[in-house]
Amino acid sequence: MTPRCEPVFRAIDHGLLCCASYLVPERQRAEWRREWKSELWHARQSSSVSSTISWRSEREIAGFCMGAFQDAACLRRFWWQSRRRSAPLHGSAAQCILWLGCLLLVSYGASRLLPRVHMEQDFSSSQALPGTILIQDEAVQYGSIPTMAIDQVRLWQRSSQRYADGFAFYRVTREPVELGPDPDIWRVAEASSNLFAVAGWPLRYAAPQQPNTHDDLPRLVLSLRTWRQQFAADPYVVGTVLRIGAHPARVVGIAPADAWRLPGKADAWLLEPDSAMGRNGLGYVIAHLTRSGRAAMWNGAVRITSYDSRKLEHDFLGKSFEEHAPAPTDIYWFGILLALLALPALATVSLAEYSFTSHKPSRMRRAVRLGFLSLKIVAILWIAYFGSIDLAYWHFPVLSPSGTYIQLAASFAICLFGMRWALLDQRQRCPVCLRRVTHPANVGLVSRMFLAWSGTELICEGGHTLLHVPGLPTSWFGAQRWMLLDSSWDFLFAG
Repeated sequence: MTPRCEPVFRAIDHGLLCCASYLVPERQRAEWRREWKSELWHARQSSSVSSTISWRSEREIAGFCMGAFQDAACLRRFWWQSRRRSAPLHGSAAQCILWLGCLLLVSYGASRLLPRVHMEQDFSSSQALPGTILIQDEAVQYGSIPTMAIDQVRLWQRSSQRYADGFAFYRVTREPVELGPDPDIWRVAEASSNLFAVAGWPLRYAAPQQPNTHDDLPRLVLSLRTWRQQFAADPYVVGTVLRIGAHPARVVGIAPADAWRLPGKADAWLLEPDSAMGRNGLGYVIAHLTRSGRAAMWNGAVRITSYDSRKLEHDFLGKSFEEHAPAPTDIYWFGILLALLALPALATVSLAEYSFTSHKPSRMRRAVRLGFLSLKIVAILWIAYFGSIDLAYWHFPVLSPSGTYIQLAASFAICLFGMRWALLDQRQRCPVCLRRVTHPANVGLVSRMFLAWSGTELICEGGHTLLHVPGLPTSWFGAQRWMLLDSSWDFLFAG
């Protein structure tokens, strides 16, 4: 290698060191650049044995320059760690509330963006009308199976009733609906025209009926799920004409949120007079009880004995919609109750004791600490609610058996482990500044635990308190204990 190449290699080596210096924190950059250049000069002096330049020596010098990048990366990592430790929010109460707020916003945002979860919130906020029942054959165990015929409803309507003041019938069939180039298959319920009147559910965006201008098209009521998924919750869909099967129908309103209680999972209800409904097919019967009928109910059900046109006796069972399925909010609160009952088995409910040899924090500080714990618990409860319904209903239908079990398990687990974390976090926070205590140190010997204290000692970085955690709880030192430091400790925390 000729000496003419030496300036080129020198420029490359200096360029590598210059690039590596930009990875070093700014305060240390100039010092480390001078250090690397002096070491580079020493490396060249020790390798220049002759006037010629060898490839081997240049490779060693290049390896030294590449090693500067490793030094710079190590310095950057240590600088970042020290910066995180010295950050004003690190370990503080504000950082804890910030993370809880982020989790709450994520779970709430998912509940608003996921269509099925959003519908579940509307369903859980609705209330069933007292006295509205579903009538089915007493021999059938599951209310989702249709067992009633239209002839039985017509017989009840013709005869005088003491316990019911209204009956409605519907049966669910699959019909093609033209919404675009390819027709969709909907579960359409052919229902009596008084179905929603008997149930006491007003329709959303229902247009007032005008006798002179209203046409003879069948009336169609969209379910809340179909309205949001197929029509993007557009209120102007009311009044439009859709083709259901081979016949057109006019949309007259949107079913309320409480209509999820009707079995059959219908996407829409086609309201027709009872005389226009055929006799083929079994369906469901909805009835509304009078005061006498509601008084005869026991445990959310009433037994009905009736006779058909051939004078044959049949036994039916009327189930209240209030007992037909548990509401999602009831499932959530049941999971919270189970979590609170299981919490003492996983975590100590008591926070800590105060040393009798030191002064105690003021009432204001105690109130702030209690408020901080209450804020964490409230945030965890909201996170458990939105998180459980997100996990339960993002894929499963609303109030399906799988979704119900998932919501119960999720609300129980999130609340249980969230409360456990809140208590453990509270026990490690200084009662004065609410920062987490750090720098654990083992004090004493376990073999002398009955003669002297033995355990772990942690200190507040602000110099407010010491936390003593016993290694093995004893009768005289069973729980962790706070010791508040007086002004004589201030010289250790002057920085």
